[in-house]
Amino acid sequence: IPSDCLLDSTECTSCPEDFWSNIHRDQCVPKSKEFLSYVEPLGISFTTASLFGALLCTIVLGIFTRHRSTPVVRANNSELSFLILLSLKLCFLCSLFFIGKPRLWTCQLRHAAFGISFVLCVSCILVKTMVVLAVFKASKPGGDRGLKWFGVMQQRGTVVFLTLIQAAVCITWLVSSSPAPHENTEYYSDRIVVECVVGSTVGFGVLLGYIGLLAILSFLLAFLARNLPDNFNEAKFITFSTLVFCAVWIAFIPAYINSPGKYADAVEVFAILASSFGLLLALFGPKCYIILLKPEKNTKKALMGRGTPRS
Repeated sequence: IPSDCLLDSTECTSCPEDFWSNIHRDQCVPKSKEFLSYVEPLGISFTTASLFGALLCTIVLGIFTRHRSTPVVRANNSELSFLILLSLKLCFLCSLFFIGKPRLWTCQLRHAAFGISFVLCVSCILVKTMVVLAVFKASKPGGDRGLKWFGVMQQRGTVVFLTLIQAAVCITWLVSSSPAPHENTEYYSDRIVVECVVGSTVGFGVLLGYIGLLAILSFLLAFLARNLPDNFNEAKFITFSTLVFCAVWIAFIPAYINSPGKYADAVEVFAILASSFGLLLALFGPKCYIILLKPEKNTKKALMGRGTPRS
């Protein structure tokens, strides 16, 4: 038992819960507080990766804006692409809420910002996948009837509706059982772990489950469309990106459950950054490659598969 007690003393005094004996065991000193800090190597690495990811999204957004009239950008639904880039930037930045000493407002914002940002991103990907399938069907004789259901207003409305569902989940969670900072003394005897308790595990589970549901739907639709002609290869990019996204978050769950203290936050930050980089590189890497390095392929003829002869 930690105590203020010399080895040859006849009386010992137990230290309070927030204190620990010093090395000489003659005085009680405050326990150190542990959390994922901005000044430790792990926190510095995550902060750097988060800011780099946000900067990368800004650069890609600038490239798409500058070349918005080119076939590559126009053929891939530029409005949804801009929304995906914006939401990915928010995803990168929301990981910063998991770094630093937990406070009430950061505990409340971290999961709400994370959940809404990712749903906005994944719902855009889902709508984009549906549009790809609709355009392919419309390219066949008599298949243009269904295309009227995927106009610009319908796309915007679907994205907003799916995002509002997640916002309602977050608001209900925050009102009924809000996450809050907690000083945990059970992990270690000589230090206090400052962490955010989720409040309601049901709310946290619904938030993650909704993101997973949209991601799985996007993956299944894109997987079914993977064998479309080359001019519809956006489905292949979506299939790969959502596969990476789902794999990261499936691996996150057991790692998060088995990680104590600040390492649980580190696991969640890693999952946010890894899935965000996966979506960014898989969806926009090939397009930026064509725009910047292969401008001869950035033509309508090349996109329609008529740029080069086939054997």
